[in-house]
Amino acid sequence: MTDESAAAGPLQTSPSLDRTTLASLRTGLALDRTARAWVRTTLTMGSFGFGMVGFFRSLRQANSNPDTIRLHEGAIYFGTALIVLAAVSTVLAAISQWLTLRHLRRGQTPNISQWPLTITISFLVALLFVAGLWAVFPRDVT
Repeated sequence: MTDESAAAGPLQTSPSLDRTTLASLRTGLALDRTARAWVRTTLTMGSFGFGMVGFFRSLRQANSNPDTIRLHEGAIYFGTALIVLAAVSTVLAAISQWLTLRHLRRGQTPNISQWPLTITISFLVALLFVAGLWAVFPRDVT
């Protein structure tokens, strides 16, 4: 081995190029699976929000008393917040997917965030649950 070939690094053979190509393909497919999981999750959040509003609307129509009115109003706020969170999450997941794919296509290693999208959405859902509980349960102190 000459000094020039040692300085240039190891030679890439056909099997190593195949492994690199297949690794890129596996990474792209994993990103697609992640994106589909986000879409399923956000569709579920949005559907649950719409279902909650519809359920409590029918409850209010069947029995209109102050408790059902309060529950319906709380369900409207909670359901609307779920729908908005689902829409925002879908957009953020699409942006994250696009940025990661752009890095991969340029041959760059994608950055792994210290505060990933999943943690952000989890905290927002937890805050939404607390706000929903606050809206549903009476706060009358007598």
